[in-house]
Amino acid sequence: METKNVLSALAALAQESRLAVFRLLVQAGPQGMAASKIGEHLGIPPSSLSFHLKELSHAELIDSRQDGRFVIYAANIGNMNALLGFLTENCCAGVPCTPAPSDACPGC
Repeated sequence: METKNVLSALAALAQESRLAVFRLLVQAGPQGMAASKIGEHLGIPPSSLSFHLKELSHAELIDSRQDGRFVIYAANIGNMNALLGFLTENCCAGVPCTPAPSDACPGC
């Protein structure tokens, strides 16, 4: 992933509603969700949701498809993984690392 694409993706996710939409679509999986269901689930008005979906789409974090009279949105898992790969590419100077133990994860 190129730096300009990474910056676009991070900028799109750096807003509470867009982050919530993206996380919801990741949970929904490849089948995605209709815009109306996203708005209902997150309590985002249609005009605001349209703006947020456009921003996520321009950042190539979500894809859309027409299904009858509905537009279905789904997370672009390939680009999400590319973003994560870019962010962790040089993690721990090439030495395999594991998350630090925390109180929230007693088995870690």
